[in-house]
Amino acid sequence: MYQKTIIYHYHSVRNFVLCFIITISNFVFSQDEKTVYTNQTFDPLIESVLLTSVSETADPVPLISLVETTKLQLSFDLLKTNNEFYQYTFIHCDANWKESNMNKNEFLSGNFNNSISDFSFSTNTYQKYVSYRCVFPNNDVKFTRSGNYVIKVYRDFNEDDVVLIRRFMVIDPKVTVTATVNSATDVKFRFSKQEVDFNVDFKNFNIPNPFSDVKVSILQNNNWTNAITDLKPNFVNNAQLVYNYETGNLFPGGNEFRQFDIRSLRFFSYGVADKFIDSMTNAVLKTDELKAHLQYFSQADFNGKRAIQNKDGSKNLTDGDYAIVHFTLKSNNEISPDGVYIFGELTDWQIKEKFKMDYYPEKRIYYKSVKLKQSYYNYEYVTLSDDKITPETTFTEGNHFETENDYDIYVYHKNQQFGYDELIGYLHFNSNTNRR
Repeated sequence: MYQKTIIYHYHSVRNFVLCFIITISNFVFSQDEKTVYTNQTFDPLIESVLLTSVSETADPVPLISLVETTKLQLSFDLLKTNNEFYQYTFIHCDANWKESNMNKNEFLSGNFNNSISDFSFSTNTYQKYVSYRCVFPNNDVKFTRSGNYVIKVYRDFNEDDVVLIRRFMVIDPKVTVTATVNSATDVKFRFSKQEVDFNVDFKNFNIPNPFSDVKVSILQNNNWTNAITDLKPNFVNNAQLVYNYETGNLFPGGNEFRQFDIRSLRFFSYGVADKFIDSMTNAVLKTDELKAHLQYFSQADFNGKRAIQNKDGSKNLTDGDYAIVHFTLKSNNEISPDGVYIFGELTDWQIKEKFKMDYYPEKRIYYKSVKLKQSYYNYEYVTLSDDKITPETTFTEGNHFETENDYDIYVYHKNQQFGYDELIGYLHFNSNTNRR
């Protein structure tokens, strides 16, 4: 009897340990397998999604503060004649844009789910659409923690019927960031890449383990596709984290962006060679040439962004029309077996099949037509790098260390009490004004 009891307890303990190990393994696996949230639009009838600061003078980066009264505005168009009913919620993410372990009541105050009630129908346009607008934080919901967030918009109160997701950040400023930009120290990249060196001053904020608890993200022109996210400080000096690398902090210089202006569809506009109307307005852009072999030429641009605006009407959100925009790029040969893509904020800074160009060898051109809303646009042509994901400008635009670019540095700290990545520092700067 005693022996049977021992055996029974042995098997019970063994099964408990096995269950515990499996549970822990599943938890770790589920943590590793969490979705990385990116800017996505799942409904093909939704266009012109824009998330930016409400203030006209603020930088367009989607960033708000816990300690200041700042707001963001989400706007988008549904290309239909009748409206649909949309709701939204927020997801808190870690520094790598995976969902954090906090419950919603730990980072939100107010209603967790709200409706988008501000919408209006287009007027005097060939393309009929419904324009939606949502400003937050608002009387219904506010944020109580800093960090990375996404707003998730869904249809008819069904959170599984997601129509779009957009990233934004909430900061609780605790540290000061200073930075400089120059040509690369490494001679191999001196004329093609830009080196971003920076310091994080945390004298007014306690960081016990800076090498393990601090993460940074560096963005060029608000583009997460080629963001640098894995840097550790070289050393800590007098409550200052020093990030001074020779290779780990390099960005391709790129070139000044190409641009066209269709804020007016009635009159002559920059970058447009011809306009005609069939079922809707068509804007044929001037034929582009490859720039990879050319010397750098300074030209004012908008660093890849767009300005949605209508010069033909009353300049509101609902009388701007859509046009079929025709892109043409001359090339004697196919540039890449993986294709050539139109790229910029108009593509959400992502490689998208919708913007992949077709090559016509008999005409020696790449060509693509895309439906776009009246706006001023910046864009560039890219190929894919060896990883088949990252955009590459070497063979289309060229890379120059002199190119004017915007940079953003985000500093995250692991909050040990609540176990989430808090955003404690931020710096926006320009390569021309921060050169050392």
